[in-house]
Amino acid sequence: MGKIAVAGGSGELAREVIDVLVAVNKHEITILSRDEGSAGSIPGVTWRTVNYSDKNDLVEALQGIHTVLSFVNQPVVADHENNSQKTLIDACIAAGVKRFAPSEYGCDEKQDLPFWAGKMEIKSYLQSVNANGKVLEYTLFHPGLFLDYLASPHKTAKYVTPLDTFIDFQNRRAIVVEGYEDAIMTFTTVHDIAGVVAGAVELDDGEWLEIGGIQGNRVTITQLLEIGERVRGRPFTVDKVKLEDLEAGILNTSWTLGKRHPSFTEEQAEQLKGMLKTVLIGTLLSCAKGAWDVGDGLSRLLPGYEFTKIEAFLAEVWVGKE
Repeated sequence: MGKIAVAGGSGELAREVIDVLVAVNKHEITILSRDEGSAGSIPGVTWRTVNYSDKNDLVEALQGIHTVLSFVNQPVVADHENNSQKTLIDACIAAGVKRFAPSEYGCDEKQDLPFWAGKMEIKSYLQSVNANGKVLEYTLFHPGLFLDYLASPHKTAKYVTPLDTFIDFQNRRAIVVEGYEDAIMTFTTVHDIAGVVAGAVELDDGEWLEIGGIQGNRVTITQLLEIGERVRGRPFTVDKVKLEDLEAGILNTSWTLGKRHPSFTEEQAEQLKGMLKTVLIGTLLSCAKGAWDVGDGLSRLLPGYEFTKIEAFLAEVWVGKE
């Protein structure tokens, strides 16, 4: 039985992963959180309130821990240096933790995703601490985009809130970069992400891959629109945008995103009125440049895992809905 700490354990995706780890019933799980809480009567789960700015506090909390799974949110307005996770990494090394997974869960290339600057900072930091020899084994979990987002506004995961994307199944519309209709994206359900992370925790042979590609479904934008037409009963209305306009920060479309991530506070939402535009432009640019065509390195290490198929998933969500 391994000892696992889940940092940021009160977050939505973290709770999905915790549920799977608990169901496996092979691990002692400690939830680390800034907030006071209780793991209730879940066997093998304890809750510990920590200060992510206090290395000594974290070192004490991580004594005897084998694997740390981090879901610590990066503040969007400030702390692009992601100091909370850097302190957590330093504490892992000091406490003798073997494996660490940062709060990643997207794609690898993020140059066009400025709101994920903190994730790039942590990738560089993990490389730097291991520059003179491996002191902390780590992996970056890359599942592509959450397939559950294509079900918005319908909630298909237990905890994760559905968000809008540039493919809007509810209103049968899409925004596509002209000339990049065959750009490839990877979509993986939250359920499968949690299942694969739990599987990765149990991999004992060799070291974790530094890039943990989770390839649930790999489709082109054209194929996705064709699935949408079959599932929703008629073609989608498509707004075409030019790559050079997006590069210049120009977005000329008939609609835009309407939901913010639940980690944004109301106060931050006021400060970030342009964030949804930034998210949309960044996602379109990164898609056109191939950033969301993630690898399958981790998937191949779990050959028995059966991923949810994209068309079957969407058909079940949208059947009978206007």
